[in-house]
Amino acid sequence: MGGEEKLDGVGIFVAEKWVNSAVSVGRHSKKALILRMVLDNGLLNILTVYAPHSGKPEEEKENFWNEVFHLVSCIPQKEMVVIAGDMNGHVGSSNVGYDGTHGCFGYGDRNPDGSRILEFADGLNLVICNTLFIKQKSHLVTYAAGPVKSTVDYTIV
Repeated sequence: MGGEEKLDGVGIFVAEKWVNSAVSVGRHSKKALILRMVLDNGLLNILTVYAPHSGKPEEEKENFWNEVFHLVSCIPQKEMVVIAGDMNGHVGSSNVGYDGTHGCFGYGDRNPDGSRILEFADGLNLVICNTLFIKQKSHLVTYAAGPVKSTVDYTIV
């Protein structure tokens, strides 16, 4: 995972019962990987991603989201897509402007990187699953450091 320094990489575990369903695994960069699997009703593409965190330069963030957009855009529309990973943004609890993409059950406030996630998902007619269901507050938080709590891990379909 990652480069020589073993930082910022992604990987994916496949349960033994699903191993024979795997068609291919493609590492497109150290921050994006696609697992293609055959299911009864078609092909499933699972992208695991690790977005640049908020302290990284805007150019790095743009390059990352452009790469992921390109990867998803190359998948035929008849195939299923799931994007999961550390998106390093906060989509917040409000779905204002994104009612077809955000289910209004998020956590906290939206930040600029969260807006980028929403714009990405909305542009590809995808939904941020983590926001579709009411959850206990303890299940909403995927990152905690002292008094700071947030959700930065999302599943987009």
